[in-house]
Amino acid sequence: MRNPLQDQLLKAGLVKKAQVAQVAREQAKQRQGKAPPAPTAEQIESERLRAERAERDRALSAERNAQAKAHELRAQVRQIVETNKVKREGEIAYGFTDEGKIKNVLINTALRTQLASGALVIARHDQGYELLPRAAAEKVYARDPSMIVLDHAAPKADTPPSEDDEYYAQFQVPDDLIW
Repeated sequence: MRNPLQDQLLKAGLVKKAQVAQVAREQAKQRQGKAPPAPTAEQIESERLRAERAERDRALSAERNAQAKAHELRAQVRQIVETNKVKREGEIAYGFTDEGKIKNVLINTALRTQLASGALVIARHDQGYELLPRAAAEKVYARDPSMIVLDHAAPKADTPPSEDDEYYAQFQVPDDLIW
């Protein structure tokens, strides 16, 4: 389908059929190959806002996922402590420090020797403390090491001996000393 102007030019003999066909091909190429119009300032701004919103949503989602994971780990620790706690009985006050404060749990001599050897550990539980066997303590360490308050079998940080340590090394500590 040619336009009427091309037909008139052909009839008048001013152009050849090949020239008309060439022009038609070029016009078809231009129509098909048109690039989309350049984005306006409003479109650019809306795209930027959408990208910012998506980034903010990703950050909030990651934070929610991290909070959910932490809550799940706390629940797992609570369940491990509940199922594996050792019954505390006795009248010996066993002292330990927690967050810079001295705390006590009442135990008997058998529990005290197990605590000293590292077979038992003291873990934070709700508002108090519970005794846990070594196997349960390892599970708690894997989830939240801050819940373990006292573990005599844990590797100690190597600290260089100070002058005070050398001085006090000359004094004997009594075997029956209970702290």
